[in-house]
Amino acid sequence: MPVRQKLHRQVLSCCLAAAGLWHGLVVAQSGGIYVCVDAKGRKLTSDRPIPECIDREQRELGPSGSVRRTIAPTLTAQERSLLEAQQRQLQDEANKLQEQKRRDKVLMARFPNREAHDKVRADSLVQINELIKSAQGEVAQVLKQRKQLDQEMEFYKRDPVKVPMALKRQYESNDASLALQQSYIKEQEAEKNRVNARFDAELVKLNQLWSGAPSATR
Repeated sequence: MPVRQKLHRQVLSCCLAAAGLWHGLVVAQSGGIYVCVDAKGRKLTSDRPIPECIDREQRELGPSGSVRRTIAPTLTAQERSLLEAQQRQLQDEANKLQEQKRRDKVLMARFPNREAHDKVRADSLVQINELIKSAQGEVAQVLKQRKQLDQEMEFYKRDPVKVPMALKRQYESNDASLALQQSYIKEQEAEKNRVNARFDAELVKLNQLWSGAPSATR
């Protein structure tokens, strides 16, 4: 082989070796080679994340060709907004769950058993029942007065025109008092129903907590 040709091949070999060394340095410095398949089906490689594959998965390969990591697609503004909304929803649900656990703990501390809950219910209804009883007593008085007024009215049954104005006003006052007391009793009965409904709902929750069964909320 001529000396010049031999020398040329040696120089070429050195250049190729140097190029390979330089490529290795680039890979080492950049952390790896990025590989992906773009929207057109082309397999692309680069020493940095590939812009053409921003909307799809990319893989980072090490010098040995093994996969170092997989890079998820970069989200669009709309996708990021949707993801953030989902994350906020999950956080809200986690916060609600934490708050529910706190309330359950307080409820258990207040009512360790059925007897304690029944006692508080009964105590809560005592005052309402007393108010209803008092109003019913007022109604009885109003009806008693009405009976007396009716007896006085008997004198004017044949001639209603002669009914005194004072008696008429007493009738009006009696009607107003009766309506007021009856309305008050109705309101207290409604309050009694609300109190019982609240304690019934608490009892459902407490039965779950006492038994150790998970509630629907939890």
